[in-house]
Amino acid sequence: MRLIGLTGGIATGKSEVARMLAARGATIIDADELAREVVRPGQPALAQIVERFGAEMLNADGTLDRTRLAQVVFAHPQARRQLEHITHARIGELIQQRIAAAFAHDAHLVVVDIPLLFESRRDDVFEGTLLVYAPRDVQLQRLMSRDGLSREDAEQRLEAQLPIEEKRSKATWVIDNSGELADTEQQLAAWWAEEIGT
Repeated sequence: MRLIGLTGGIATGKSEVARMLAARGATIIDADELAREVVRPGQPALAQIVERFGAEMLNADGTLDRTRLAQVVFAHPQARRQLEHITHARIGELIQQRIAAAFAHDAHLVVVDIPLLFESRRDDVFEGTLLVYAPRDVQLQRLMSRDGLSREDAEQRLEAQLPIEEKRSKATWVIDNSGELADTEQQLAAWWAEEIGT
């Protein structure tokens, strides 16, 4: 049984690579999904977010308005740190629970998809880290196109993460997703054959 971390910069295409890994039989634990889970109505983290950032962070149905909250935390680094203080430990607990459950069911390969893997200094718990890479200018264009963001807003989101080149220097393996998806698939197939071998 093997445990690796999957990461990338925003808009590098990490979700696509996660799907490719899942199609090959890897068990994927998605930290973004767990982040949504910990802020559902009735969860303590949501109450803390409202206490810190105000009731205007809620939609009419009582769910978190993630877009509005993102506008605040990406514009103010201190607010982002406060949000991380509220959510990160809870997300970490859920990750550990899901890893234990996967190994209890004899998962061959468990891949934990964590966008801020290096930023949160969680990389040392994995036997290796797989980075989905795209150059910063590609990230910026994809982010503006995908999310309809202004250049300034897209830059703020990029600034909230370690520079992609720094992540690249820290990663065990790198998949370059700056070109066609078929190229990415070929790289992943080669990586799988060499590292996983099943």
